[in-house]
Amino acid sequence: MNNHRQLGQKFWRVSKPYWFSQEKRGAVALLSLLILLSVSSSSFLVIETIQRGELVSSLAAKDSDRFFKTILLLFGIIIATIPLISLKTYVQGKLSLYWRKWLTHRFLYRYFDSLNYYRLNFSQDLDNPDQRIAEDINNFTQQSLFLLTILSDSILQLILFSGVLWATSPTLMFVLIVYAVGGTLVTTLVFGRKLVAINFEQLKQEANFRFGLIRVRDNAESIAFYRGQNQEFSRVKQKFVNAFKNFNNLIRWQFGLTIFQNGYQYINFVLPFIILAPRIFAGDLEIGAVTRSQAAFERIGFALGLIINQFGKLSALSAAVDRLSSLSEFSASKKSLSNSAETKIIIQESPDIEINHLTVQIPETSKTIVQDLSVSVLNGESLLIMGDSGVGKSSLLRAIAGLWNFGTGNIHRPKPEDILFLPQKPYMILGSLRQQLLYPYLHQQISNAELNEALDIVNLSKIAAKYQNLDTVEDWSQLLSIGEQQRLAFARLLLTKPNYAILDEATSALDETNESQLYQQLQQTGIAYISVGHNPQLKNYHHKVLEIKNKQEWNLYKTKSNGS
Repeated sequence: MNNHRQLGQKFWRVSKPYWFSQEKRGAVALLSLLILLSVSSSSFLVIETIQRGELVSSLAAKDSDRFFKTILLLFGIIIATIPLISLKTYVQGKLSLYWRKWLTHRFLYRYFDSLNYYRLNFSQDLDNPDQRIAEDINNFTQQSLFLLTILSDSILQLILFSGVLWATSPTLMFVLIVYAVGGTLVTTLVFGRKLVAINFEQLKQEANFRFGLIRVRDNAESIAFYRGQNQEFSRVKQKFVNAFKNFNNLIRWQFGLTIFQNGYQYINFVLPFIILAPRIFAGDLEIGAVTRSQAAFERIGFALGLIINQFGKLSALSAAVDRLSSLSEFSASKKSLSNSAETKIIIQESPDIEINHLTVQIPETSKTIVQDLSVSVLNGESLLIMGDSGVGKSSLLRAIAGLWNFGTGNIHRPKPEDILFLPQKPYMILGSLRQQLLYPYLHQQISNAELNEALDIVNLSKIAAKYQNLDTVEDWSQLLSIGEQQRLAFARLLLTKPNYAILDEATSALDETNESQLYQQLQQTGIAYISVGHNPQLKNYHHKVLEIKNKQEWNLYKTKSNGS
């Protein structure tokens, strides 16, 4: 019972915002129309059931006038019902689509808000957020409205058909209630929790398999250089095997559920005839009454046995609700974490970068990598961070960027839009060459001449010559080498002209000549910058050097050239 209550609460948390949003009027209007269409179609269904009984009785009595009158009425009901059912399906699809659109926008906003898309990488409990947003939301909205429609139809048919069945045989009504309650208990207790868990696991394994294939596509060249296709084949194949095994388990449980569902439905069909047969043989009832009672019994049985008949969809919906609810809770909790007592690194806006008594720890493990660090990089100054691999150089940059909040101390820095970070492996967006150069500030109005000049400064004039149309769209991550991508990232820096630049081994793939030229250009701009690098010649282009050592120690000193 507690599990059902928790599931209901999760469903409400995920679904409630849409029905109280700015789109609530349109949503409620469509929902009201959907319910009205359900009422209308169910009402016609009751009339149609009664007239079917009349049709059988007229044939048994050989009453031709009664027969033709009933036939005409049935045709009128059919003509009225067909557009109602079609419109009901259309409205349901439209409402599902609008709900999905709104919910997807909400989840996307929260996914990209407060760096949640980055922090999810450190979560061990939340797998594949891409699938949760792209697929689970669609399943959630479609299944929710489908089951809501079935539920409303079931309640209406239960009310309307109960009168028909009670008028024929109260005993039959009592038998049906006992039968439906018993079947629901068996379905819930025997198949309930197991099928929900298996469906949840299936969504996870399918997403893992798809993600494995995406990683191969995104890293195809590296895998080819390593000749690592056999290892990747084994790795992806194992992910599929995991999905296959779980789905095989799902099929076995669904097989048992289907046997029970079919048995329940077939017995449901036979019971009215068994119970009413003595009265028919005694001449107390017309044969048409059996037809009406059987149809009413079937409809009420379907209504009371909703959980039995739709349990497969209910278990799939439960899995989607669990996955969406956990993603929503993560986004909300991570947003508040930056202001909680657990986060002790305080970041404040300031014209310059000043770090005071900073201790940085690795998220989740709390391992200290830098302790009690104090350093400043004022306007026009530059700092080079050096040290062996793994001592925490990049981790310090993550703390400055606000990606890692774990530790103690104070960081004063300009607002994020005044700082441009250049990672070791530049991010190439899916877009044109113009968009590559302007990223992440695509709204900048910069002339073609300035864009081509920036490409020439970073020695990418051949790219400009080959693609004279800057709006050409290519897969630049595959087309350009890592060195060319790093030079393109420097072109972004020269065009954006931020107050501060932070470079995490941003020239590691370049020769010394290109590296020197880029840093000379950077010096001429007057931009203050912090670099991480291994090449000793980089000291010539920085005012200070911060050496991070093992055991959380560090050493700060000025360079002989003092950046000149």
